Amino acid sequence: MQSDEFIRRQQADVIDSYDEELELELEDRPFDAEGNEVPLSLLEKQERRRYFRELLRLQGELVKLQDWIVATGHKLVILFEGRDAAGKGGVIKRISQRLNPRVCRVVALPAPNDRERTQWYFQRYVTHLPAAGEIVLFDRSWYNRAGVERVMGFCNDEQYEEFVRTVPEFEKMLIRSGIQLLKYWFSISDEEQHLRFLSRIHDPLKQWKLSPMDLESRRRWEDYTRAKEVMLARTHIREAPWWVVQADNKKKARLNCMDHLLAQVPYAEVDHPAVALPARVRHEDYSRRPVPRDMFVPEKY
Repeated sequence: MQSDEFIRRQQADVIDSYDEELELELEDRPFDAEGNEVPLSLLEKQERRRYFRELLRLQGELVKLQDWIVATGHKLVILFEGRDAAGKGGVIKRISQRLNPRVCRVVALPAPNDRERTQWYFQRYVTHLPAAGEIVLFDRSWYNRAGVERVMGFCNDEQYEEFVRTVPEFEKMLIRSGIQLLKYWFSISDEEQHLRFLSRIHDPLKQWKLSPMDLESRRRWEDYTRAKEVMLARTHIREAPWWVVQADNKKKARLNCMDHLLAQVPYAEVDHPAVALPARVRHEDYSRRPVPRDMFVPEKY
């Protein structure tokens, strides 16, 4: 029989595992100019509790989805696109947070190098596509060509036209090969992006998220809007439609996106054999060697 103390420690370990989500939520908590957390109203506290309850429920369903994908050999690709600070990274963190990184991979490619710029445009993305039993989340994708490259002049008109002409055929080819493709556009308002950029500027822990390209994208808001409208119109196909997530509210956007993607995959719960922890083998002739004190990390906390 397990002692009450052992059971208490097991429960504490489970709670500790959920603290990771609380740490992530530090990004979303409101702070004043002095760095003090702004207290939440009763309604906000209720909404926060509901958010965590739904988030953990959806993450539980994502674990079932993962098990089904492994068991069936399904191949799933999810693209996350949107303006800077639209919340793509936040939802990707919550989707992958409790999944096996060997099953669910996040791909966030840097700008192409000199060699990659001479390749077939889709070539560097193809290498990251899933094998059987894998999920790949693209934090930005081949649609860079229809967005930042188009607006910033990193591709010419001929390259752009070739992309929008080719991408529907490329995606149909992926689907015919057995890959399921989901495409999400995270939509935020002009005012909301302005607020999120200011938050990054004034928060030392977030300043790394701001690049000169991000700041320039703010100035070119209307150019990005026109590019997005053309992109959605020309690449929204029956086999791989675009899905638009209203993202001014980060938490609601995460829940809505997670709930929607779960509804797009015909997964079912997979039965697993009961797990029994084997007894530890002990040998009388073994004694544990002491570790030198100077090898230990100082316990400051």
